[in-house]
Formats: sequence, structure tokens, C-alpha cells
Amino acid sequence: QTPYVGAKHAVSGMTKNAALEYAQEGIMTNAIAPGAILTPMVTESFKQVNPDDPEKAQKEFAQQNPTKRLGDPKDVAKLVCYLMSEECNYVNGQTIAIDGGQSNAYGNV
Repeated sequence: QTPYVGAKHAVSGMTKNAALEYAQEGIMTNAIAPGAILTPMVTESFKQVNPDDPEKAQKEFAQQNPTKRLGDPKDVAKLVCYLMSEECNYVNGQTIAIDGGQSNAYGNV
């Protein structure tokens, strides 16, 4: 767990540094920090949690999220499109969580 968390923090730090270095060239640098997105890897984890009923495990996990659902890869793709667009020409050096608000609830769980 420690190396994984360290790597995530490194990405955030590199994002901030790159934002400072490249902003004068008009390059905005941001990172995306996805939460539980319904990918094959996440789906497989529900099979490990409850081999007899992985769908039940998925539904129970989703209920812990403020939105009561898991993210879809399209949710992340839409954020990428926004960050790449002209409408997003002043967002720089940010690590953007896309997790349905789950990271805001950790202290309350």
C-alpha cells in the first residue's frame, strides 16, 4: 500500500511542478484521480469479495458513495475532454478527483 500511495502523491507533486514550468508556453498540466470506476479490474475485485454474488458486492460498495453508484469510464473521458478543451484554459496544476464525492466522505464514514 505504501508504494502505491507514494506514487499517487508523486503524480500530484509532479503535476504542480510541471504546471509552473510549462504555463508560460500555454501548456496547462493537470492530473485526474479517479475513484472506483467500473473497469474490468474493479469488476474482478467484486468477484474476489463475493465469488457467489459479485453484483451484490458491487451494489453494496456503490451504496457507500454519495452518488450511490460507481463511476463509468465515460465519466472520466468527459473530464479528459473538458481538460483538453479551450473552455478549460485556466485550470492548471490541479489533481482532480472524479469519485462521486467519495473522497470527501472519508472522515465521515
